[in-house]
Amino acid sequence: MISESNLNRYRIFCAVAECESISRAAEMNYISQPAISKAITKMEESLGTVLFVRNHRGVTLTDEGKMLYSELKTAFDIIKSGEDKLRHINELGIGRLRLGASSVLCKCMLLPYLKGFISENPHVKITIECQSSSHIHKLLMDGRIDIGLIVKPENLTELSFYSLGEIEDIFTATPKYLENLQAREEGSVFEKANIMLLDSENVSRQHVDRYFKENDIEPEHILEVSNMDMLIEFAKIGMGVACVVKQFVKDELSAGELTELPLNVPINKREVGFAFIKSSKLTSTMEKFMNYVDGRRL
Repeated sequence: MISESNLNRYRIFCAVAECESISRAAEMNYISQPAISKAITKMEESLGTVLFVRNHRGVTLTDEGKMLYSELKTAFDIIKSGEDKLRHINELGIGRLRLGASSVLCKCMLLPYLKGFISENPHVKITIECQSSSHIHKLLMDGRIDIGLIVKPENLTELSFYSLGEIEDIFTATPKYLENLQAREEGSVFEKANIMLLDSENVSRQHVDRYFKENDIEPEHILEVSNMDMLIEFAKIGMGVACVVKQFVKDELSAGELTELPLNVPINKREVGFAFIKSSKLTSTMEKFMNYVDGRRL
């Protein structure tokens, strides 16, 4: 790696080469002539070659000096180009943001934030991984996404977590389905209804399974569905009783299209929010997104 002192000497060398004068280079760079002469001498000593020929009109490059100047000018041009690109990126707000969320959290909680953020930051390139919360957690830990929208995990040792609030799991069905079920069969809903749940590897399903165990509930007929969107749709056409997040069916509940089953013991609420690795320094784009979320919290 080039030391700072050598880098400064290279800049001085290029300035003298371009001005063909130590005095003019000193004036342009606000450095004393003796300091410039000393820097050139040290360069020549360390490289074991003469870089300039001194004459009464100033200085000119030797062949070795011309070769070194050509290489250094290319290097400094590359550095300047990089600095110009970085300034351009900062001026336009260009950046990259890798987000992750389950499909239902993406649809119901992430998209409302993204809509406004993209409008204010049109030059940010955004990619989204739609996976289960457990898989999003793994992607975070592997460094494959920047921010994940997840259910708050029990262990937050390695994660920073920005809460968006709580969600509540409920059992819901159409009023007609419950009416027909009551008319044709006796017993509790969990004994006679089709209980529609997410698959057993899903974090939400595991949460509900713990609820069943803690309350000695053993559903007789379970229908597993791959995602919550489909659970909601199946419930709406009268296929059974679905366990869904209440906030995601608020319109259907308000319209009477679905009804919430009363429970003797409600299912514990869960906290949802944005998570990112504690040990990683947030990029400017990540900070911009989190500041936007903080200012527009829904």
